[in-house]
Amino acid sequence: MDHLLVVLVLLWGSGLQAEDPVRLVGGASRCAGTLEVKQGEWRPVDATYWTLKEAAVACRDLDCGSAVSTERLNENSRTRVWRIKPDCVRSGSALTDCATSLPSSPNVELTCSDSIRLVNGSSLCSGRLEVKSEQSWSSVCEADFDQQDAEVVCRELGCGAPSVLQGALYGEVEAPMWTKEFQCGGHESTLLDCGRSDSTRSTCSPGKAVGLTCSEPVRLVGGASRCAGTLEVKQGEWRQVGESGWTLKEAAAVCRHLDCGSAVSMRHKTYKSGINTWEITSDCVHSGSALRDCVSSQYSYFTMDLTCSDSIRLVNGSSLCSGRLEVKSEQSWSSVCEADFDQQDAEVVCRELGCGAPSVLQGALYGEVEASMWTKEFQCGGHESTLLDCGRSDSTRSTCSPGKAVGLTCSDPVRLVGGASRCAGTLEVKQGEWRPVDTYVSEKVAALVCRALDCGSFVSRETREGSSSRPVWRVTFDCVHSGSTLRECVTPDATYTIMDITCSGQVHQ
Repeated sequence: MDHLLVVLVLLWGSGLQAEDPVRLVGGASRCAGTLEVKQGEWRPVDATYWTLKEAAVACRDLDCGSAVSTERLNENSRTRVWRIKPDCVRSGSALTDCATSLPSSPNVELTCSDSIRLVNGSSLCSGRLEVKSEQSWSSVCEADFDQQDAEVVCRELGCGAPSVLQGALYGEVEAPMWTKEFQCGGHESTLLDCGRSDSTRSTCSPGKAVGLTCSEPVRLVGGASRCAGTLEVKQGEWRQVGESGWTLKEAAAVCRHLDCGSAVSMRHKTYKSGINTWEITSDCVHSGSALRDCVSSQYSYFTMDLTCSDSIRLVNGSSLCSGRLEVKSEQSWSSVCEADFDQQDAEVVCRELGCGAPSVLQGALYGEVEASMWTKEFQCGGHESTLLDCGRSDSTRSTCSPGKAVGLTCSDPVRLVGGASRCAGTLEVKQGEWRPVDTYVSEKVAALVCRALDCGSFVSRETREGSSSRPVWRVTFDCVHSGSTLRECVTPDATYTIMDITCSGQVHQ
């Protein structure tokens, strides 16, 4: 028995241990290439709906660093593949336990970083920095790491520029400490390309391990400002985001990320020949995940143009057309005191945000003031395009009494046109422009329209043919039934049929 034990130990030490059932093949290193999983036999993995969130699991299984990019390989092959459903992976199951057999399909190619990773962060672009050397991971002391080093790390991981560099952001040190001081110039491709010198420390004080947050590589291009244009995300390369069934609610997440104001409108841009784009599902956006972590590769004929307001937003409201007013100046947001703001100012704000006329203007509707206070009194005539086009005079106040910050509710821009009265006709919604709504409008939604227009109860709805050349809005019903407004729940569409609605016209007391 003793001899058998010795033989087993020798076999294990010689590298004949059980084979890892996950590998990346054909790449520049063992941490890059086509993903293959072994379940009886090695097969590539189907690329459908794979995002960096799933890729991160494979990177961890391989003891590589952070997930950097995923790509869909559209090679013609008759090789059978494994389909691994994202929901199964996110539940914590092993990749092999999630695999089901499929005929040939585009494969997924992954790139993980070789020797650095961010752990315990809220996204793949944030966390406590760890560096790999001689098969073990070490944390880095913040005294041995500076802004130029951070720039290299963020770039190596495929993220945007560093936004926060601070110890103790992402938990205490568990790994051993890295014993070199990095000396990057900021231009290097990888952190281990940087110069290094021996550090004077072998331990790090509590709370002093490098915590790093890189910005998300998201941008709007080709618009009138940095807050308008075609949505692009970088994951390995910059690509436009294809049509993904988005509404203004998803667009609002992009506006927040870019530190712009409220989401105003969304359009589709059409390509006669399809292009490679990123798809980002609304479920992933609403989960709070970073946009980069949510992208999967797709071929599309449509991409998305978004417009956010540049310098005003409504926060803490029940919709994008309600909330506490904040104004941006010199890169910071300030609340406005209601004594410095009147009905004509409110009309300009509602119009700038693409909403209907102001319906409620009152302090303390949407929480207490958290931002600093705006120190000018607005003097709008009501016709201006933006609030900052209005005249302003110095205010006598630098603070605002509790409950006196401007709370504003704008009406939903919805109307019935072409009927016998304002309470009957073709349903139209404004999001940047007025468009009719397609035929898929339930009685419940029609009743909401009647109530919003102060037109009593719903009476009837009727389908009719519209103009083949005029674009329409399609209503996402789950969105409406969740309590969101129609403007927030429409997405661009093209159809030949539109909806006429008749309301009673009598308001029930």
